Amino acid sequence: MPRPVDIALGAGLIAVVLTTSLLRLGPPGPTGPLNGGAVVLAVAAGIAVAFRRWFPVACLVAVNLVTMVWFHADYHGRLITVAPLICCYTLAAYRGWRAGLVGGLLTAATTVVTVRLALGGEWLGDQVFNAVPLIAAATALGAAVHSHRAFAAGARERAERIAEARSDQARRQAAEERLEIARELHDVFGHTMAAISVQAGVAVHVMQRRPEQAAEALSTIKRISNDGLTEVQVLLGAMRSEDMRTATGGLAHLEKLLDTAGVRVDLRVRGESRTVPVAVDLAAFRIIQESLTNVRRHANASSVRVELSYGDELGIVVLDDGKPSDTSTTVGGHGIEGMRARAEKLGGTLVAGRRDDGFEVRCVLPIRKDAP
Repeated sequence: MPRPVDIALGAGLIAVVLTTSLLRLGPPGPTGPLNGGAVVLAVAAGIAVAFRRWFPVACLVAVNLVTMVWFHADYHGRLITVAPLICCYTLAAYRGWRAGLVGGLLTAATTVVTVRLALGGEWLGDQVFNAVPLIAAATALGAAVHSHRAFAAGARERAERIAEARSDQARRQAAEERLEIARELHDVFGHTMAAISVQAGVAVHVMQRRPEQAAEALSTIKRISNDGLTEVQVLLGAMRSEDMRTATGGLAHLEKLLDTAGVRVDLRVRGESRTVPVAVDLAAFRIIQESLTNVRRHANASSVRVELSYGDELGIVVLDDGKPSDTSTTVGGHGIEGMRARAEKLGGTLVAGRRDDGFEVRCVLPIRKDAP
């Protein structure tokens, strides 16, 4: 059904055409009297204008026929020619410039024939040259509106695709952050619980013979528990932040980590120690922490050598002198896989495996100025 604005436009056209014809207003032209036939033609033109959005081709043909009959019947009122202009615009606006061009040429041909046969003018006289530019202008305006609508629709579609792509990227980033948090919690709990287990074993072993050493072990357990709880709280806070790099850890805490390793650790630093990118710093710390946790859990080692090599890349080596237990998950466990994932995320590499003299974790992390 026509919208109210279309009905109003059609009714307004009927009223204006009949009023100007009745009052003889407007430029001079046909002088025939207003009668029922004129009313029928005006109403037909108004109805075609009201339905032009739904049937643009049929309505354009209808108003051109109405115009030809109007002037052939010698009715006064040249404003009837507004109806073909409106329909030319609508056809181009809704069907594109090709359909608009065909409609404009049809209307121009109708105008030429009407001027020559109904008004007795020349084929290419002043009346034709006055009418044809108006038809071309209406058609061009409709084609411009159609192009603008098409461009706007394309822009909306592109914006929707971009928004969808960003949403997918946000979901992937959230999944990566959840995985990163899981790794962090794994490292924190693994290291903390392993250290507590070692110190608890010491306390049980010496409780009767050396109670002061047992008390020291229990104090160490309390400190390790507090530190672990603090790290968990920081990680939970990082879950609410926009950047996982706010998580605790880093090579600045390495000595504290080695003090709670539960085995003798020989730390060797090659090259000039310097500040590295935050992501590399945290990954290096977590890799060493997980390696020491695996040593306590599986290696039955008495000593561990930790090497840090500074250069264009940060090299990490953790080598223990123990032999894996039957429950070892050295190469295939989640700890090794988590460390490898950390390294690969930063463009580095990590290999881990048994050697004749123990078990070795060897990692290389690139140090770039544009590193995270």
